[in-house]
Amino acid sequence: MSKNDNMLAILWMLNSGIKVTAKQISEKLEINIRTVYRYIDALCASGVPIISDTGYNGGDSLLKNFINAPLFFDVEEQKALLHAAVFAKEAGYPFNEALNRAAEKLKIYSNREQESILNRHLAGFEVINRDIAPSVKTTLEELERAVANQYSIEIEYRTGHEEQSRSRVIDPYGMFYWNNKWYTVGFCHLRNEIRSFRVERILQIKRTQMMFKRPEAFSAGEFFLQNLLPDPTSKDEVISVIISGRSEALDDLCIHWFLGHYLKERILNQGIFLFEEKLLHAYVPYFLLSYGKSIQVIEPQSLRKKLVAVASELMEYYQI
Repeated sequence: MSKNDNMLAILWMLNSGIKVTAKQISEKLEINIRTVYRYIDALCASGVPIISDTGYNGGDSLLKNFINAPLFFDVEEQKALLHAAVFAKEAGYPFNEALNRAAEKLKIYSNREQESILNRHLAGFEVINRDIAPSVKTTLEELERAVANQYSIEIEYRTGHEEQSRSRVIDPYGMFYWNNKWYTVGFCHLRNEIRSFRVERILQIKRTQMMFKRPEAFSAGEFFLQNLLPDPTSKDEVISVIISGRSEALDDLCIHWFLGHYLKERILNQGIFLFEEKLLHAYVPYFLLSYGKSIQVIEPQSLRKKLVAVASELMEYYQI
């Protein structure tokens, strides 16, 4: 091993909290005992607090506070980091190579017992997600740099209802992953307001010479959800929706990304939701239809009629 690898290995041996002699280190690493002393002196010179005790039961050890420093992770912390790496990779994390190197380092510098434990926990841990196009990962890399360094970018963007893309300059305040998709939120110079953009709809991206200042305490995720799932503006406009059905279907309704936001109460055989009228008739029927006969709308009657109308339209459409 190289000098740096040997010095790091010595640190991990001292990290056990048990006194280790220079002889034990030399035998473990298969290096000369004088070389061990030189490495320990070099570590001390760099600021590592190594305590050396002479005599019977003597040896080298680290100060307890240093053992608990962020440089070292216990098995549970290593397991959590490796599991998080699996999630990140499947979500399309753009810096996979660096992530893999970090994960490998955690494994390499673990002892045999730790490595065995980590391998057991990783062997049965998987995350299934949709594939992300290489072009999207490249866009994510550029977006991350723009967000971190606060420079404006010019993008070719195509919305979901437009066939032609449009060029626009944005100041990306942040990026987030939600519902199996990546988004960025920032100030749009074309619209002169803060907007959200789905990353897979960005066809081209390039850096500009313009710089911006991100608003303090701005959260891209919070901005997105507040616009996607606004809270009722007035209690007078709110309509109570009572839905009954099978327990598992109601449970699914209550954690639905849209319906769950408006949940007021969940009782044994019913879920009670509060919607503004415009949301109730524009979106709710289409979400409920997918549950078929596993649920039933009790109130209001207007929603029941809307469900009948939507179902009739679909039936007529497919009979043509």
